[in-house]
Amino acid sequence: MIIKKIINNNIVSANDINGRELIVSGKGIGFGKKPGDEINREDVRKIYRMTSSDVQRRLIELLDEIPYEHLKLADELLDDIKKNIPHRLNEGLMLTLADHVSFAIRRKQTGLEFSNNLLTAIMTYYPEEYEEGVRCLEIIKTAAGVELKLDEAGFIAMHIVNAELNTKMDEMYEITSMIEECVKVVEYYYDRTFDRKSLSFSRFIIHLRYFAQRLFAGTVLENNTEAGDETFRRLIKQTCRSHYKCAQGIADYIKRKYGKDVTEEELIYLTIHLKRINLSGD
Repeated sequence: MIIKKIINNNIVSANDINGRELIVSGKGIGFGKKPGDEINREDVRKIYRMTSSDVQRRLIELLDEIPYEHLKLADELLDDIKKNIPHRLNEGLMLTLADHVSFAIRRKQTGLEFSNNLLTAIMTYYPEEYEEGVRCLEIIKTAAGVELKLDEAGFIAMHIVNAELNTKMDEMYEITSMIEECVKVVEYYYDRTFDRKSLSFSRFIIHLRYFAQRLFAGTVLENNTEAGDETFRRLIKQTCRSHYKCAQGIADYIKRKYGKDVTEEELIYLTIHLKRINLSGD
């Protein structure tokens, strides 16, 4: 590998034998070196190969701003996340995780900590990711000697979910708020409270999560005009009238709040999930 750019004493940008740009880290790997020098393999701690050129560029910019120890910590956190979260994760998680954790540690050291207004919703709707966030706080405490508030576990959980859904972070907060409001609509309609720990509730929330993602991404399920699908939709509306009416209530809320239309296809899937969660007697 040939050095392309010195980012700092411990991180360099390099080209491999095929000319691909890589980010290479290692204690002192860039010290006293210059572009064009060959990297000693024994000095390499980790190689980052990003398929997205945009993520690669932003990671290089970030690594010029955060301490080397924070990069190593983010690596450790990402390894733990991949071990415990059984979902495909966007490679941008490395970037957002390193950025957030470094900023959180530096804020803590200056006595400034943020509250997470969505913490209760995050704990409820993303339990796997929140528990992983809690584990990450323990790793940070052990490795960096910094004890962060549980609010930060919620923030880390949001970054994980964001990497699962491949969305933007601001959309992720919108999605979480929308899920919270949809649950309120459903609980009001059926006049009962969900068992937050039940399997049926978890399945319903997973559906809402991907439904919200499609809604904000503009990729909602379109109505299939084939005769068999129209017959199926008509059958669901007839046999699950109460649940379909609840789904319409969700659609009305979304239209008022976000100005977005919910297709008939999405309404039918919502109806099926409402039926499965068995909130009413019909």
